[in-house]
Amino acid sequence: MRKRERTSSLSTMRKRRRTLSRFSFKQGDLTSELRKFYLPRGYPMPSELSVGMRLVNTFEEHFDDLDGYKEEHARVKLLASSISNSVVSLASFKGSVRHFACTGIIFGHMPSKMSILTSASLVRCLGDEAKFVNKLEIKVRLPNGKLVVGKLWKYDYNYNIAVVKTNSFPEFHAAHVHNGAQFNSDLFHANLVAIGRCYESGQLMASSGMLLHKTSRLDCQELMVSTCKITKAGIGGPLIDSNGNFVGMTFNAKDETPFLPVSILLKCFKHFEIFGRVVQPWLGLRVGSLGTQKLSICEEICKSFPQAHGIYVEMVSEGSPAATSGIKVGDLISTLDGVALSNAQEFHELILDKAECALKHSQGMVFKVYVLRPSDCSGFVATVNGEEVAMTKQNRWPVPEVEWLYPSTNDSSDFTMWQDPVTYRAAPLAELYVKNPSGYELHYE
Repeated sequence: MRKRERTSSLSTMRKRRRTLSRFSFKQGDLTSELRKFYLPRGYPMPSELSVGMRLVNTFEEHFDDLDGYKEEHARVKLLASSISNSVVSLASFKGSVRHFACTGIIFGHMPSKMSILTSASLVRCLGDEAKFVNKLEIKVRLPNGKLVVGKLWKYDYNYNIAVVKTNSFPEFHAAHVHNGAQFNSDLFHANLVAIGRCYESGQLMASSGMLLHKTSRLDCQELMVSTCKITKAGIGGPLIDSNGNFVGMTFNAKDETPFLPVSILLKCFKHFEIFGRVVQPWLGLRVGSLGTQKLSICEEICKSFPQAHGIYVEMVSEGSPAATSGIKVGDLISTLDGVALSNAQEFHELILDKAECALKHSQGMVFKVYVLRPSDCSGFVATVNGEEVAMTKQNRWPVPEVEWLYPSTNDSSDFTMWQDPVTYRAAPLAELYVKNPSGYELHYE
């Protein structure tokens, strides 16, 4: 470190030490206020009090940025407003402590009950995602800001979806989920809008983006990915196209916004109604659309099979039904039970249909696929005996963890100064925090 930088850093540290020492007698009051504010919300207490510390990945972080005068901003606002009467926020509580908060969409409206689609993270154990948290109270914040009690109806941890029911209110409408967007090449050129609602403020949020030819980093291979940016508060919210058609339900992951397509969601709803659960066959393989693969892979396949179509086998689990049938990584599956495949989404929809049919008729889940092997330019029929997904094979659905961040020791940023100890002590808690794009920052000098 150069002499001038070292001197500046030491000066900043001395200044902070003097300020903290000057008001050290008030830290007990501040700690008490922090406990009142953070613990009921399920947030951790800071390990130490430091100037400029901030809490990130909270459920209060917004994701809209529509304050400009661009045509796109106006369009997004109108689209979000058109569906806002169906968008709610939910929170689960263990006693008086909040467990989770997210967004939901009203998709069913009966005279006495409303059905709300949301994320199963609302009720699952964050430390062990295969477990259900018992005796959680669910509260739903309606579009008008009113809080009502919700009751968990059905959930599926593999797809991380849940259906919550609450009393019906005639002023709110069910979104047209059953008239969802069709997944074709046109959708990849359409503008998409992700919508959420913050639980505490009830504020509507929206962001725009595009559909990507990409496989999600999360375990669930049925997920698709958009460029819409959301925060944790938007988990479980709707993704719509430029015509207001429902495209899917969003999740939050690092550097991407995965979503479960409406086609899969509709089949899950049908399984809930028929079987009381989602029957998900396990084949032990991970597939992806050919266009999402590396150029070298596409070139190899085209050299071996110039007119080939199908889905690429990215992974095969050892000892799985797929491995037993002879399928290997690098293979191309061109048909499933005689149906030609052009993308991975079609494959996932077909196996859910097959699972439904098999259970209805008490049959086994047997799939016949035609496999192309580029390595030796061969092709063969493989018979895969699917197994129903067990709890031990559930997908993981990590969410960004809430944590305190502290400024580095050579950070010379300006901070709010509290000159009057009396004013400081009596100031409303909300005035102690400054919202910035990365979280809530504590100013207590």
